[in-house]
Amino acid sequence: MRILHTSDWHIGRTFHGHSTLEALRGVLEALTAQVREYDVDVVIVAGDVFDSGTPAAACYTLLSDTLRALAETGVEVIVTSGNHDSAARLGFQAGLLREGVRVLTDPSAIATPVTVTDEHGPVHLYGIPFLEPALLRHEWPGATSQAGVLAHAMTLVRADLAERSVGERGVRSVAIAHCFAAGVEPTPHLERDIQQGGLDVVPLQTFEGVDYMALGHIHGRQQLAPHIRYAGAPLHYAFGEGDKPRGSWLVELDATGFAGAQWLDLPVPRRVVTLRGAFDDLLADPAYFEVEEAWVCVEYTDALPQADAMRRLQERFAYCAKVVHAPATVREGDGRTYVQRVRGARSDAELVEAFLGHVRAGEGASEVEADILRDVLDERVRAEALA
Repeated sequence: MRILHTSDWHIGRTFHGHSTLEALRGVLEALTAQVREYDVDVVIVAGDVFDSGTPAAACYTLLSDTLRALAETGVEVIVTSGNHDSAARLGFQAGLLREGVRVLTDPSAIATPVTVTDEHGPVHLYGIPFLEPALLRHEWPGATSQAGVLAHAMTLVRADLAERSVGERGVRSVAIAHCFAAGVEPTPHLERDIQQGGLDVVPLQTFEGVDYMALGHIHGRQQLAPHIRYAGAPLHYAFGEGDKPRGSWLVELDATGFAGAQWLDLPVPRRVVTLRGAFDDLLADPAYFEVEEAWVCVEYTDALPQADAMRRLQERFAYCAKVVHAPATVREGDGRTYVQRVRGARSDAELVEAFLGHVRAGEGASEVEADILRDVLDERVRAEALA
């Protein structure tokens, strides 16, 4: 059996104020083409289908179009809810969806799998929606954390599998969850709602007992064990994700269980890059020609802030979406307050110099600025003399 594992579509998310709907539509069309090309049997979407619990109408349209296109390939589609989804809104149409599309959002139904059969027999797929401990603490034992609720959910899965193993030979199984699992590679731009410590981390041993664990929540692909993987998001949704490939896992199950996984790249509609350097170099250096059509974050290293930086950068990089002043060297302050700095000024010129030194981390006026200030102050003296 071939299973395509994807997750974290985040339909409706913007990228620094820019809509991503059309870019995502193109990527999901490419994913659907891969389903046909590789003769996939099951598509798993492991949570965060939408970016918001109240998605706009256009987001529902994109989801409906994509699910319809996937169903037309003949695959079984299994969708679970993530922390960004409203389980109620995502799941309310579950009974109305066309045959072959299952949306699993109900914690009480975790032990009821979707069963798909191939030449080797049945494969049981258990969808675990994102679980809120606060909503389950009165029903489930140990439901005080993500680790606790996932442990109970997997206990339900294993209990159902144990009952099925009595009457079935070679029971094979897949589970789907949306969580932050132990062993995830730390990065400065993990999924924006993750708490990286304490009770939100789910130990890997929680997932024992299934042939493959399809995880969502982390936006970069990761392999925590051969049979425990994150597929990541199909688009780059942050500059910190720019070096991570976009795609999905093509998982193979043979007669005995997990037989391997192959990474399938998805197209990147527009590259996401971060440039760092002197402001004038960024505007003129031909080395940056190849990223002029990319989404660009600029970190310019000049000692002083540049005037109208975004507009000037967008004249070269049309999709510059973020500008950060990040001086290459930062002068240490001398500990003096502004009052202490200006108290000893003996002229207007010295007063201005003290002000600039205070607000620019010790950097006074440049030669050009000093000439301008001198002209302005001289003009003021002349005006006062004529008054």
